[in-house]
Amino acid sequence: MSNNEQNLNREINVFGGVSILTGIMVASGIFFIGAQVLERTGFSMGLALLAWVIGGLITLMYGLIYAELGASMPVAGGYYIYLKEAYGKPVAFMSGFTNFALLSSGSIAALAIAFSQILDNIFLNLFEVSIAFNLQILISAMMILGLTVVNYYGVKLGALIQKVFFVVKAIPILLLLILGLALGEQSVDFSISLNGESIFSLLAMLGFTVIATFWAYEGWTNLNTVAGEVKNPGRTIPLSLIITVASVTALYTLFNISLFNVLSLAEMREMIDGGMYFIGIPAAMVLMGTAGMYLVMFTMLIAVFGALHGTILAFPRVYYAMAKDDLLFNSFKRLDKKYKTPVYAIFGSGMMAIVLLIFSLQELITMVAFGALFFNAMIFVSVFIFRKQKPDLKRPYKVWGYPVLPIITILITVLLLVATFIESPVQSLIGTAVIIAGLPVYYLVRYLKNRQEG
Repeated sequence: MSNNEQNLNREINVFGGVSILTGIMVASGIFFIGAQVLERTGFSMGLALLAWVIGGLITLMYGLIYAELGASMPVAGGYYIYLKEAYGKPVAFMSGFTNFALLSSGSIAALAIAFSQILDNIFLNLFEVSIAFNLQILISAMMILGLTVVNYYGVKLGALIQKVFFVVKAIPILLLLILGLALGEQSVDFSISLNGESIFSLLAMLGFTVIATFWAYEGWTNLNTVAGEVKNPGRTIPLSLIITVASVTALYTLFNISLFNVLSLAEMREMIDGGMYFIGIPAAMVLMGTAGMYLVMFTMLIAVFGALHGTILAFPRVYYAMAKDDLLFNSFKRLDKKYKTPVYAIFGSGMMAIVLLIFSLQELITMVAFGALFFNAMIFVSVFIFRKQKPDLKRPYKVWGYPVLPIITILITVLLLVATFIESPVQSLIGTAVIIAGLPVYYLVRYLKNRQEG
């Protein structure tokens, strides 16, 4: 572990960490997930807002556990390192393989597709010209390749880009939020009514709704992935995670309150029933006219760009760590002589993401969610394993409420995993197949390397 620390430059401070995490988390989801959440609650404003708060609290619980792991093992690789230390190389390889083949690369591909679709929406509104499907895929591939090249030039440049886009996209979002709260004339119904439903049915509906918020909260794990390049990780990682998750939860909740304050429930129901999920656009038109609509559209574009860049920055560090353990291509552990970046891992990640552009946005989102829940459950269990097997490990930060909070978190994660499988069985089975495939691939890689060495 110490070798990883020495080889990578530590450039990321608390503001850089918050910028990376927020840049990934606050993307297009802030504009369209709220409509899906409202729809799943049967158009109950009170339940929708409660779902956002619960989703944020669960994410914060996840973050607190990750904070202990990141602070005690501040090296490049994040979840791969935790799984390797807790369960051994085969399980760690399965996770790294699944992320390279589907989950992490799939997140990059999904964000690139979202970027091209928003760009298509802008062209359609500005010039009454729609971008062809093949051109959308080409734009997605070019975005991935372009940002991959940017990250070759070092984490310092990458973190700077995250800071700039974090500030640029925050201004229009906060403007819409503040104007909506201050000038909106609709009344927000915060009440939660059973409407003849049993408490069990209500809880089931709420759980199903909370799952929808997770795409908007996705991205909180990524600072741990570049922990080997974080300054004072024992302080920076926990503080960045807590500040980011708490701030994003407040942002999402207040943002949805502002939309409810501008648009009536009947108006939102009509839009959503008609397939219009970007309710922030009509809200902006009410508050700021046509200029507001375009402001929101361009903000969405910037938000997705920031998230795309953040994922391309973070994910290759895991493949770098795997290569250091001789579990991936030897070239993935090579650092550029000048910029000290894992250049082959960065470009390998980008190429795999381009391959996954064959899937649709919805398919990618579902498969990413399923795989993430599966491995997160195993990672949370690793906290107990490390506390028992490594009692003397230096822990600058310890998760609050141990052992109760981690146990509750694990149970919640398993329930969400089951719910995802029930909701989307086909995509969940694809994800399961890729996870299982990682084990024979691991032994094949070991066999080939042993044969080569022999």
